[in-house]
Order: sequence, then C-alpha cells, then structure tokens
Amino acid sequence: MKVQLVDHNLSDSAVVRAARVSTVGGTHRLLPEPPTAESTERDAGLIGYLMRERHGSPFEHGSLTLYVEAPIFVFREWQRHRIASYNEESARYRELKPDFYLPPVDRDLVQVGKPGAYTFEPGTIEQLATVDTELSTAYRAAYEAYERMLAAGIAREIARAALPVGTYSSMYVTMNPRGLMNFLSLRTHRQDATFVSHPQREIEVCAEKAEAIFRALMPITHAAFEKNGRVAP
Repeated sequence: MKVQLVDHNLSDSAVVRAARVSTVGGTHRLLPEPPTAESTERDAGLIGYLMRERHGSPFEHGSLTLYVEAPIFVFREWQRHRIASYNEESARYRELKPDFYLPPVDRDLVQVGKPGAYTFEPGTIEQLATVDTELSTAYRAAYEAYERMLAAGIAREIARAALPVGTYSSMYVTMNPRGLMNFLSLRTHRQDATFVSHPQREIEVCAEKAEAIFRALMPITHAAFEKNGRVAP
C-alpha cells in the first residue's frame, strides 16, 4: 500500500497565526521572521494549550493532499471520514489492472472473542497458505470474468461488479490538520491513547504512513497531539 505526499501548505506557524488573531489582530507577513528558540517555545505553549482545551478551529488552516494506493475495502473505510475531499480512480471510465491484495506473512489471521471485545492472533503456516490459495483463486476467477464481459462489449460500469474488494484502487485525498488528527485518532491503535481505537490493520498501515508525513510537516502540532492522548481538538 502506498501513501505519498502530493501537495501541502501546512505549518505550525499557521496554527499560531490563526489563534493569535483572536487577541492581537492580524500579524501576517509576506516574509515571516525566522523562528528563534524563544518564539518556538512560545508557539509550542500556545499549540499545546489549544490542543489541551480543544480549541479546534486554528487547526483547520492549511491542507495536505495525499496520493493513496490500497485495496477497495480500505478506501471504503477511509471514505467514511467525511472531513476530507476524495477523488478515486473510476472503474466506469477505465479498465482496472489485475492488482489484488494478499495479506503479508506477519498479518494476524485469527479473530478471538466476540464483536466489541476481540483480539487478533497469528495464524498457522497452513492458515496463511489457505488464505493465499483461496484469495488468489477467487481473484483469478473474478478478473477472468471481468475480462470476458469487457471482450463481449459489456460496459465497464457493469463488468466491474465482478471485481472483489481486494482489488487495488487509487485516490487523492485532501484534508486539513484537524481532520487528519481525527482520522489518525480513529485509525491507529495506541494503548496510551485517551480513547483506544481498534482499526483494521490494513487501514492502520495507511494511517501510519500519513502520520509520518504529518509529523514531519507539523512537528509541534504532532507532539501536542501525542501529549494530549491523541484526541483531535
């Protein structure tokens, strides 16, 4: 699965600027002054306060666009987060490639417990082989049916119904920092979080890659997010 940065205008200073307009008015400069140790510490204190007290609107200034390649079932989970904009590859307009998802060997396979109170445990070598064999067989049969319908002149939007949710798709997703933190709080599993989430591992892998990008672009904001229990403001 792939998550890549395409474009952004994110910065910790944008959060600070948006927050301070409430008390000191506009302080926008076309060429901002270089940060100092003192100003960085002051900004970190303000961002920490905003995060702790959940004053969320200053975190809505700026956006990042990601390019994502993942199985369709991951996209269906991701697109439940309506605080973002999406444009996905369309099987109505192009023929999809035979790219399908197979779980890696370290992916836990066995669900133990009941809904709302279960864990996943590693599978056996035999179970992993069963997953690979059965998924590969199903994918091959589905794609062959898809190709037969296309060859018979069936519209792509009808033929695509044969394809399983393990088919890879691609999309662009754009969101602001507040929306991204909401996504991360729900789609990563961290025992030290205030509200522990239990996402499916495949979307968590994508979320971890998105978080690495967020951490690099907004280190002060990300640190405050971590310190305050990974609760989106």
